[in-house]
Amino acid sequence: MDAGYPILLDLAGRRALVVGGGAVGARRAIALADAGAAVEVVAPSVGEGISADGRIAVMLREYSARDLAGSWLVHACTGVAAVDEAVAADAEAAGIWCVRASAAGSSAAWTPAVSRVDDVVVAVNAGADPGRAKALRDAISLLLSTGELPLRRQRARGTSENSGRRAGSAGDARLGRVALVGGGPGDPDLITVRGRRLLAQADVVVVDRLAPRSLLDELAPAVEVIEAGKTRDNHILQQRQINELLVSRAQQGKFVVRLKGGDPFVFGRGGEEMLACAEAGVPCEVVPGVTSAIAVPAAAGIPVTHRSVARQFTVIAAHEDRDLSNLGEVEGTLVLLMGATRVERIAKELVKAGREPLTPVAVVESGTTKHQRTTRGTLATIGELAAAAGVRAPAVVVVGEVAALHDVLNPVSS
Repeated sequence: MDAGYPILLDLAGRRALVVGGGAVGARRAIALADAGAAVEVVAPSVGEGISADGRIAVMLREYSARDLAGSWLVHACTGVAAVDEAVAADAEAAGIWCVRASAAGSSAAWTPAVSRVDDVVVAVNAGADPGRAKALRDAISLLLSTGELPLRRQRARGTSENSGRRAGSAGDARLGRVALVGGGPGDPDLITVRGRRLLAQADVVVVDRLAPRSLLDELAPAVEVIEAGKTRDNHILQQRQINELLVSRAQQGKFVVRLKGGDPFVFGRGGEEMLACAEAGVPCEVVPGVTSAIAVPAAAGIPVTHRSVARQFTVIAAHEDRDLSNLGEVEGTLVLLMGATRVERIAKELVKAGREPLTPVAVVESGTTKHQRTTRGTLATIGELAAAAGVRAPAVVVVGEVAALHDVLNPVSS
């Protein structure tokens, strides 16, 4: 086993035989079917895992050497030493690779501990120690899943060393894809596992100002990073330009990650970007992110809903001059995003609209980061308090009785 030659087999459409219908046979047969093999199982009886899988042909009888005809690979896993030995001997005589499940030392081939992360296959053999192999596989898979190992392609999708028969068409090789990734509320640890993994695979990253930017430091030098951040009255790229950029880079065969703060579909213009990709025929996926509308109040000890206090919440974009008169009668919690420079005006308009002046308010700046700070007051006082504190963006404004919970659940502002 130590001198073995590791290799991946293309079994699509090729016959693979499993001798044995128990739990081990079921695992092997299903794995072979997942690989696209034409699987046949020979056994006097089979378990439900095999009988319920329509991809697997079953022959309910004892094994015969004739069963090997046309097979590319055989698994002997009856658990009966004499039968497994006979299968292995017949396979050796016929020039067919055989895996003996219960006698690895006498096997001509071995199955490693396998995991698949996107299109990466992890296969570990640990010298006849399956527990060790599984532990190593799981550790590597975890690092791949969280984007902590280099996942970025070094060769264009659809190409191979020898342009083999399964390399894919030229059209497949040219067409890239886009992922709209929600980076979460600020702390880089709060990006989703999938978002982190896709970021590690990117050829191009189009990044917003409020995205978890420290993650960019982990990218390979060859990754193109394009700034698309927006501040008030200062847009590096207009939305039309961002849309065109995503499409054009993908049409060059590149994998483009649009890294945003929060969630792409919560005031993130992700819908516009996805429509642009759809109209251009570019594959695009959305990776949801933890929205700051909920996460930032939570980080400050403010639940946006609380039994007997608030049964609903409303999220509003407050960065534009808008009429707030219709919010006076809205029940529950108000969460206002992008309103850091308008706190006093917002408070006055809400009072004018009918909200009680003593309604609790909290303004949470740079939520979930080391710079997080909360300013507490009421609609009557928050404008003056925010001005005195020098409140700056990014900030989330929470209006409602739940804001007072900050003093109980997180009494020390950070």
